[in-house]
Amino acid sequence: MPNSRLAPKRNLILCACLCLFLQAAHPQAPASKLLRKDPVMTRHAEGTFAAKTTPLPPDDSTGGAAIGRYALSKQYQGDLDATSKGEMLGSGDPSKGSAGYVAIEHVTGTLNGHAGSFALQHLGVMDQGKLQLTVSVVPGSGSGALAGISGTMTIVHAPGKLSYTFDYTLPEAQQ
Repeated sequence: MPNSRLAPKRNLILCACLCLFLQAAHPQAPASKLLRKDPVMTRHAEGTFAAKTTPLPPDDSTGGAAIGRYALSKQYQGDLDATSKGEMLGSGDPSKGSAGYVAIEHVTGTLNGHAGSFALQHLGVMDQGKLQLTVSVVPGSGSGALAGISGTMTIVHAPGKLSYTFDYTLPEAQQ
């Protein structure tokens, strides 16, 4: 019967041998580079945008629920120079401080010099007047020089002005 107290020491010795083998197989690369991938650098973009919503006909399949449908059209300026088209669904009564919406928009243009497109997914909830908003890149939606993009956007509402900050990553080959 093997001695269970020796098992951790054997595992440590096997790990050390594996590291030495990898170092010998790739002497130009430190062992730490072989065992982990370098983190992808998060980039930052900011600017302003103009948005237009156009009511769409109600969807009769909701069984009479009060769900509003809107076409979205946006023009982004700043580090993101792009246009977008999308659709939004909303429900609730914002004047009473409770509402929610979801939206998808397809963005086409240039992001810090990278031309392409991607989709953004919105999830907004207002509860007792407090707004929680999440806007994320739809995984796998990037194309062109923006293929593989991921990230989140923050929308800032100020009187008479809409602005955004966008923290995103691109695959190493596109940075």
